[in-house]
Amino acid sequence: MKRHQNLILLIAVVLLAALPLWLVQKPAPDADGKQAEIFAGADDQAKDLIGTIAPDYRQWFKPLLEPASGEIASLLFALQAALGAGFIGYYLGVSLTREKMLREFEKRDREGESGQC
Repeated sequence: MKRHQNLILLIAVVLLAALPLWLVQKPAPDADGKQAEIFAGADDQAKDLIGTIAPDYRQWFKPLLEPASGEIASLLFALQAALGAGFIGYYLGVSLTREKMLREFEKRDREGESGQC
């Protein structure tokens, strides 16, 4: 039963991540005819601003992996943030538990020494 629960939860998580990206509709073009990006971020705005300030600027290097769309880039960024938060939470939990167990061990050790007299 537990195995099926985990599978159902995994499918639910994948659907919750994928369905909004699949069902979202692009907004209509603006007055200039420019198609609006739904998931455009600060990177795109910075790139456009650099192109405005210094039109002859050339990139130093090209990315190794270019996501197919802004939605995928946003998903990868969110995944990176979630993994980082999970790692930090795990580390803090382990550290606190280790400290608590060390204090309990020292307390038991002190009680054992005082009982030997």
